[in-house]
Order: sequence, then C-alpha cells, then structure tokens
Amino acid sequence: MRVLALIAGALGAAALAVASDVVELTPANFDKVVDGSKNVLVEFFAPWCGHCKALAPVYEELASSYTKNKDSLVIAKVDADAHRSLGDRFGIQGFPTLKWFPKGSKKPEDYDGGRELESFFQFIKDKTGLKSSYKKPPTFVKTLTAATFEHEVLKSGKNVLVEFYAPWCGHCKNLAPTYEKVAKAFANEPNASCTLIKTQCVVANLDATTAPDIAERYGVQGYPTIKHFSPELDPPVLYELGRDLDSFVRFLNLHCQTNRRSDGSLNEKAGRIAELDKLAVKFIEAAPGNRPVIAQEAEVTMAATTKYGKYYVKVMQRMLKDQGFPAKESKRLQGIVDSGNTTPAKSDDFAIRGNILNVFVNGSAVVDDKDEL
Repeated sequence: MRVLALIAGALGAAALAVASDVVELTPANFDKVVDGSKNVLVEFFAPWCGHCKALAPVYEELASSYTKNKDSLVIAKVDADAHRSLGDRFGIQGFPTLKWFPKGSKKPEDYDGGRELESFFQFIKDKTGLKSSYKKPPTFVKTLTAATFEHEVLKSGKNVLVEFYAPWCGHCKNLAPTYEKVAKAFANEPNASCTLIKTQCVVANLDATTAPDIAERYGVQGYPTIKHFSPELDPPVLYELGRDLDSFVRFLNLHCQTNRRSDGSLNEKAGRIAELDKLAVKFIEAAPGNRPVIAQEAEVTMAATTKYGKYYVKVMQRMLKDQGFPAKESKRLQGIVDSGNTTPAKSDDFAIRGNILNVFVNGSAVVDDKDEL
C-alpha cells in the first residue's frame, strides 16, 4: 500500500507539473529557451517569498492566456534561491524580480509595471502586439468607485461589507480568492430572506487608492481594511475576525441576520418563524380533534401573512388529511434538489420549506424557547 501511495503521489506531482503553462528555467535549459528566438518574460522568485506566492496565481493565469502564442512568447520563471548562479548573472537583489527578454536579443529589460493581469497584458501588447485569450471570470464581489460609493453603500438601504484595498497590497491579493467565495455564498440574498428585515447582504470592495477622501473618512490606514455598513448602524463596524471563509460567513450572518453556510446553502434555521414553530409543536402534540383549532390560530397569526408563514398553515391543513405529509414532502423536495435541476433561488426555497417541514417531523427536538431565529 505504501508503494502504491508513493506512486500515486509521484503521478500527482507530475500531473501538476504538466498542468502549469509557466516554463520553469534552470541553468541547464535557460540559454536554450532564452536564445533570442522568442519574447520571454522571466520571473525570478524564491519559494519563501510572500509577494512571490501572491503573484503565483496571477502569473499562472498570464501564461495560460498565451498558450496559442507559444511560438513567439514564453512566460517563464526561475527559482533564484535554488539557482543562485542565474540570480547573480542578472543582478537579482529582491523577489520577485521580472525581466523581459525581447525577441532578437539576449539582453533583458526590467519589468516595472503592475503585478495584476491587466498590466501584464498591456505590457505584452505594447511590446509584441499580441492579445491574450483571457476571459475574465464572473465575479460576485461588487466593485465600488468613489463616484458610486454613496449610492451603492450609504444610500442603498442594504447591509454592505466593504473591503478597502490597494492594488499593490500582497495581503489583499492573498485575500481575494476567499473574499470571492464569501461574495458567492451571499449572492442569492435576499431571494431566500426569511426574516422580516428585507435588507440585502452585499459583499463589495473599493480601491482605496482611487478614493482617498472616502478612505480617510472611514479611518483606513492599512490594507486590507474591511468594514460592515448597515442601514441601522452608524459608524460602520470594523471586521476583526479571521480571514477565512467560515469567519466571514459567521460575521455576515450575525450582522445581516441571514442564515447562510459557507457553501452558500441555507442552514437549518432559515425561513423558520419562532411563533409559528411553537404552534407547529402544539399542533403535532395535540389530539387529532383539537388540531383544526390550532391550524386556524396559525392562519390568523400575523406571521402567517408572509410567504413562509402561510406555508406553516398549508402543512397543518395537509396534515389534517394526511399525517405523513411532512416526511413525504421532505423526501420529494430533497429528491428535486439532489437532481441538480434547480436554480439557486429555487434551491433556497426548497431548503426553507424543508426546514419548516422538519419542525413538523421532529417537533420539540428542533424547537425550544431558547431557539434563536
């Protein structure tokens, strides 16, 4: 088994190496690749360098964007910590350092542009005329500007989490993938909002270097600074929890009064209404002859005027004819969700119905006086 594991690990490592479009250079192949026959962009990096780690996914995406231009352009890298002779040869004194070797020359030019994809694209286009095949993936993070901040945040009537960042900030770049996941997890609000507070939960960011007045107004002194803006609270609340997905989701659920899990699905409390939960327990524990009266009580309850309040009443009415309706309906809805043929909004709707049905199936096991909904 250990041998199989070692083989599997080796194959996995090989697969990762093949998957990369960045050409790895060493003293053995450097002059064969950088021979003047092509344009070559070389990153000199060190494995322990934080800025290099932040650049890595961007650099990989850059290389993948020019795979159709392999005959005229190479995106490459050198581990200058492991191959110090190459670092010394080109006077590398810090990491990452990027050098441009134009076609027809072996003498490099310093790359001193930005470290984001758009800057690399523009640089290569200016030098070679080549256009990338990159298609920007959709983002769930709302991009703010100095011109839109007041309308989209302060006057929006929504809960808005704002990351104040700088394009050159390594910590901001490291946070970006997680922040995108946070935005995706809350992208379907308020479609499944089950509270009486119908404020959206928006995840946004602002390049603070383009809006210095706004950054100063809210005390932004370092990057990233993250603050939650609420329609009910002023000033905004500083986000001080961890930079992991679960911490962000926990924070937003508290401040937006939402019930999201980290994968974007709804948790077991979503959609439930405390007053009707208690009536549901009272209904299932009552003698059959007393249930119609409780169903009528639920129907006239103020909460029953909401969409999911009415669903409590519907379940009671169906149970008057079929005691096993909640369990059967839960199974039916779960089957639809598992089929994968539902929209995110419909999946949320089914999840809320499932939560309500669960109250009728399990009663006081899921409801008590201390249950915070």
